[in-house]
Amino acid sequence: MSDQPGTMTRVLVVDDSKLILKAAQKMLGAEFEVITAVDGVEAWEILVLDMAIQVVFTDLDMPYCDGYALLQKIRTAPEPGLHGMPVIVVTGADESETARLKSLHLGATDFITKPFSSIDLVARARAHANYQRITKQLQAQITLDPLTGLANKPGFLDRLQQDIAYARRHQQAVALMRLEIDDLRTIFLKRGKPVAEQLVMHVSNLIRAQIREEDTAARVGLGGFAISLPGGQLDGLVGMADRLHAEVAAHPPEVDGEPLHIALRTAALSADLEAWPSAQEALDRCQVLLESAPVRPARPSAPATAPQPRPTEAVATQAAPVSPPHESAAAQGVPARRVPPEAPAPESLRVDPLLDQVKQGHTQEAIDKMPQVMQRLAPLLRLLTASQRAQLIRFLEKLGGA
Repeated sequence: MSDQPGTMTRVLVVDDSKLILKAAQKMLGAEFEVITAVDGVEAWEILVLDMAIQVVFTDLDMPYCDGYALLQKIRTAPEPGLHGMPVIVVTGADESETARLKSLHLGATDFITKPFSSIDLVARARAHANYQRITKQLQAQITLDPLTGLANKPGFLDRLQQDIAYARRHQQAVALMRLEIDDLRTIFLKRGKPVAEQLVMHVSNLIRAQIREEDTAARVGLGGFAISLPGGQLDGLVGMADRLHAEVAAHPPEVDGEPLHIALRTAALSADLEAWPSAQEALDRCQVLLESAPVRPARPSAPATAPQPRPTEAVATQAAPVSPPHESAAAQGVPARRVPPEAPAPESLRVDPLLDQVKQGHTQEAIDKMPQVMQRLAPLLRLLTASQRAQLIRFLEKLGGA
């Protein structure tokens, strides 16, 4: 009854009656994992966070957010998994035909009347869970790349749009990375389709090993890949690009018993979400960065005689232009310009002793040195995302009003 062997299908039961919730748990518990909520507000919070739920049973008459409002939220959700969720409305015997018609108009999948029997409840849950599972399997066949098993371009755009919508709703970051096997088309023409596909599989396996469970990787061209990284930050993007380049250079795939050295182009985009109207536009902007990205050597380079500086938060990596989440230039597909360093604060300034003095009630020295303190903290403040900046502003405003 679940997509994963050995796990139970998860269903959500929403009702303000503890008696009904206990009865549903008892009736469904042997076959399903039952999650409960006492109103539409709690149910919506659960649905947004728990993508494993496959069926919803909801009462209509509840405080704060009733079944009608919950049903409307589900049917207008941007995420396809939520939008198409089977929702079974549980109606009381005294509720009119008008209530059923209203529920049907809002998108109810099915109805069940109180008091319900164990057979009725399990049959509904089983039928709609099976339907949901089959639907997901069919969608996977449509949205997966048959060679690599990664998402294809339509599937990736759909997933990226969901990630953007979720990030906007929760004021979180989302990042996008593009990769391209350099000159794969020439390799395809000279060595043939089997060799080209072997290289694509090699890189896709390296990508799969690098990404987190919440990330989505896709094949979006002959030798092109894209990765959506919810919560992705600059350091993580640079690190992932470094690791992928190093793996490709150090472990080339073997073709006919000989290593075939290939190289990657990589580019990453992390910007304010308001600058991303759509997943397609974000992908297009990252493609512009990719086209101007240099190619790293296909073979491992000799160790540098002197340590090489790491890029600053607003400077492109060796792989491609990588911009910080707060740079509007990155959202326009323009490589970010170098930010001139501010004049360094005196190295003798230490913040901890000032904090100790403030705790002891001696604040004047800290007040006098506040410009130097702000100057010393400036490199850290520049790393804040848009949402973190907003939180800092609200905190300072709260302090000012205290």
